[in-house]
Amino acid sequence: MNDDRLQIRGTKEGINAIIDMEKFDTFEEMLDLLIEKLTAGKSFYRGSTLKITANLKRVSEVDIEKLKAVLFEKILIRDCILEETQIDKKEEIEKENKIFNGVYEGKTKFLKKTVRGGQLINYSGNIVIIGDVNSGAEVHAGGNIIVMGRIKGLVHAGVGGNKKAIISALSLQPEVLQIANIITISPDDSQKPSYPEVAKIKDDTIIVEPYLPNKYIY
Repeated sequence: MNDDRLQIRGTKEGINAIIDMEKFDTFEEMLDLLIEKLTAGKSFYRGSTLKITANLKRVSEVDIEKLKAVLFEKILIRDCILEETQIDKKEEIEKENKIFNGVYEGKTKFLKKTVRGGQLINYSGNIVIIGDVNSGAEVHAGGNIIVMGRIKGLVHAGVGGNKKAIISALSLQPEVLQIANIITISPDDSQKPSYPEVAKIKDDTIIVEPYLPNKYIY
């Protein structure tokens, strides 16, 4: 009887086992079926390379080591290669590239350093920098950019079109400041305030105003 939970296919590189882990109640159930299927052609599979394609994020490192040990011992394969299913790869990429729809939620990268000239920081979520962003440095974030120091380089929040994103710093003196697709350049002769500021989009224009904590915390 054909079992669509686990398929064995021969390729020019060796054997490919395609496994749908979600259709098994336990890892042991999957392993028993895999060994049963491979044992039927053990003489053919001996010394071959076995590639396992499965949703491996649902399998622990301990189980993976157990899987390899059993295959080497009982089927006598030469090598074992593990590969994520295309569905899992697609989900991972989509999750990484997901555009932030709000201002406050989402994953955040914390950097405890100064971003120096020539350095590039690029992250799909929020970025919090405990340090400065020097002239010639670039910081790009899908969400917000918060700098506990001075911004003198290029900063781009809301990459991908999030117009709700904000940029905040203790000293906001950027070479170029961009939120979503709107860009502004800091004037050379402007008086720099001694208080933190926040840049945001209002009426399709970037405005800069004093940072008032109660205004941005709900």
